[in-house]
Amino acid sequence: MADVKTAPCEYKESTKESKDFQAELETIIENDNGKTSEKKKKPKKGKKKQGNGSEEVNGEENLASENIVNEIIEINARCTVNMGQGDESPEADVKKKKRRNKKKKANNVSKQQTVPPSVPIVDLFNPGEYPEGEVLEYPIDQDDRTAKNRMTDEEKKMLDRSHSHLYEDLRLAAEAHRQTRQYMKTVIKPGMTMLEICEELENTARKLIKENGLEAGLAFPTGCSLNHCAAHYTPNTGDTTVLHYDDVCKIDFGTHVNGHLVDCAFTLTFNPKYDQLLLAVKEATNAGIRASGIDVRLRDLGEEIQEVMESYEVELDGKTYQVKPIRNLNGHSVGQYRIHGGKSVPIVKVGEEFKKRMKEGEVYAIETFGSTGKGLVHDEMEVSHYMKDFKVGHIPLRSAKSFQLLNVINQNFGTLAFCRRWLDRLDQTKYQMALKNLCDVGIIDPYPPLCDRMGCYTAQFEHTIILRPTCKEVVTRGDDY
Repeated sequence: MADVKTAPCEYKESTKESKDFQAELETIIENDNGKTSEKKKKPKKGKKKQGNGSEEVNGEENLASENIVNEIIEINARCTVNMGQGDESPEADVKKKKRRNKKKKANNVSKQQTVPPSVPIVDLFNPGEYPEGEVLEYPIDQDDRTAKNRMTDEEKKMLDRSHSHLYEDLRLAAEAHRQTRQYMKTVIKPGMTMLEICEELENTARKLIKENGLEAGLAFPTGCSLNHCAAHYTPNTGDTTVLHYDDVCKIDFGTHVNGHLVDCAFTLTFNPKYDQLLLAVKEATNAGIRASGIDVRLRDLGEEIQEVMESYEVELDGKTYQVKPIRNLNGHSVGQYRIHGGKSVPIVKVGEEFKKRMKEGEVYAIETFGSTGKGLVHDEMEVSHYMKDFKVGHIPLRSAKSFQLLNVINQNFGTLAFCRRWLDRLDQTKYQMALKNLCDVGIIDPYPPLCDRMGCYTAQFEHTIILRPTCKEVVTRGDDY
């Protein structure tokens, strides 16, 4: 009998092994049938009694049948033993490959984003495969030593891989930000109220980031500051402010995963007369990103940003304005659950006493503000942004309402920024006095809108960067800016 290589013992004409098995079986049956037929004829020659002859024939037939059964059992036994010894048949290989391919296909995400976007980013990509931001090499100093071999150094590569979980959280948050802002750019139109714009944006971002308490969600309220107001304006409940064609609107919002947050902003206009203002601020932000790097002095970034921004002019209604950086607004480092991580990135030239440097592994929000006014902002209008002091310790509270409100803030926002609309969304009522009390005792810090002089226009662009051991990654970079 031919050697059966682990082919199953089935009577199939499609395999060589099954044909050999069939032929051997037929030969055994034919031989035994021949012997039986010969023995059946012998009693006729011998003229013996019919009864005795029939008993002999029956006995021989039973013996022949037993022989056939025994030989079939032996063949089956040999087949079973050989199944575990040889290589697998081509049919078995094909079946196993199909099973493996099915498992691989099950791991591949096949969902597509909807319009408007509603599918969470985690459902659009496999874990660990979120889009990487723009990767840039570090600037090389005149001595040709800074950042030397960082892209190829094995030690730096290994250190870079050890922080992959941080990068993935930031990339997930950044992709949610990208898809949200690209959708909102198609939605925001003159005539909409600022309340409608913020609610649409925040609802979209919550779906894409798959909001889940303090594990994932919005990093701070949506800023939609208009014209001379540069930052920290979001409408409170009941605000009826409407967006107009000639307005300059700064859209500033953030998302986070496990407290690893991205802070990114852009300016939206409908009248092309503001194009040079927007270009000046965008190029200044990009200049700050290019100049950033490990061991770079923060004051050097300010000088670079100021030089680029002040090289632009904008003509508005027949009058020419130099674009000025707003000197008391800065970029900043970013920490886990901490939007302002402790280091400021100036956007103007500062004195020698500003000695802080960028360090490996840090995350920064590089943002610049340009103005046609004084280039200096002050507190104005009603407060909407609030945030718990990151370093505050235990402070006893006498008011039960204040204590209850603080618990709500701790459970839902922690040390991330929030606004009054978000408290309303949590069904909090009559909390104004309690919120004021928390601010008075220093647990909560209010962040009022920041405005230049009335009648001027301000613009903002911002990106989040990671100072990785091997390179810097502009994690929020997109096709739009």
